[in-house]
Amino acid sequence: MALIVKKFGGSSVATTEKIMNVAKRILNEKNEDDKIVVVVSAMGDTTDELITLAKGIAKEPYLYTREMDMLLSTGEQVSIALLAMAFKTLGHDAISLTGPQVGMRTNNVHTKGKIMGIEPKRVFDELEKGKIVVVAGFQGANDLGDITTLGRGGSDTSAVALAGALKADVCEIFTDVDGVYTTDPRVVKGALKMQEVTYLEMLELARLGAGVMQPRAVEMGKYYNIPIHVRSTFTTDTGTIIREEYTMEDKNHAITGVAHDCDVAKIAILGVPNTPGVAHSIFSALAADNVAVDMIVQSIRTAETNITDMVFTVSLDDLAQAKKTADAVAQKIHAAGVTYAENVAKVSIVGAGMLGSPGIAAKMFGSLAEAGINIEIISTSEISISCLVEGTKVKEAVQIIHKNFFGQ
Repeated sequence: MALIVKKFGGSSVATTEKIMNVAKRILNEKNEDDKIVVVVSAMGDTTDELITLAKGIAKEPYLYTREMDMLLSTGEQVSIALLAMAFKTLGHDAISLTGPQVGMRTNNVHTKGKIMGIEPKRVFDELEKGKIVVVAGFQGANDLGDITTLGRGGSDTSAVALAGALKADVCEIFTDVDGVYTTDPRVVKGALKMQEVTYLEMLELARLGAGVMQPRAVEMGKYYNIPIHVRSTFTTDTGTIIREEYTMEDKNHAITGVAHDCDVAKIAILGVPNTPGVAHSIFSALAADNVAVDMIVQSIRTAETNITDMVFTVSLDDLAQAKKTADAVAQKIHAAGVTYAENVAKVSIVGAGMLGSPGIAAKMFGSLAEAGINIEIISTSEISISCLVEGTKVKEAVQIIHKNFFGQ
């Protein structure tokens, strides 16, 4: 007997036919005594369609974050009801539950809430009755009972966190690819599937744009020490196991993978006085408005003028709020002005062995130079190097970097 949490993404439940196929697959793979919890996303492009509806009302709908959560959370509720019906028509009892109904408690930050705790008594009760429990991913509720959503890819986080709270044996993440690759196989045909990858490396890949997992989902896996099996909805092949340490795979390459992120905007606050406390004024204001900042560069124009430019990146979803905050701060600190650019993207390399391997950065920069791609910003961590490049050049950047590090 095993307690298994299975998560299916939007492409896996995009049509009623696919929903029926998911139900049939789960029942075919289920052992008699297994207890199954299924976490699902909204059907296909439903979330994008809901966002488009919101834009028909408000030019910048993410300024109204609470109402966006009320709207977007409906997509998952359609999926869970249909999947529960599918199990019932196939002869197995099931029940659909929303995030709040399974005890998913979050903070008060709308559209990118964080899970503060889970009290899954209702889930245990329904499992004891022999039911398959179908849970809406991507959502929870704050202390006021208001629905909150967990940000892009939040259903992954819901699934892994729920698996941890239930002390499940494994969390399986089903998607439209059959595992974690050295880069996006849609961009590089020769991308290599990994048998396993560590939490730390997967966390960095996800943070830097690898869409196969949400960063907070990986954090949850590490916190609860729950193995995460990323596999395909459409095959029965073994996928990629995310765990604490490697157990079988020889590391034949200097890096683990190449990630890219097109959900990026660049903001430059120009003519900033280079005095103590200015950087704090800028970034504390952004933090207070729940705008996450990634790459940061401070450049001195000339030593004589003691004037600097502050350049940083935010996600496109945060750009509307970031503009308001940056404009207000720029006026307060008497900056010369603020500029914005959306036609940028980030390309990154990740690998736990990079720290002790000289020449990795030079090889990455050389790859971009070989392709004639200019680097606008560079940022590093212990296991990653990221470059901001022109948005139209990012796929070419991924391809040349992958070729030079992996030979294909």
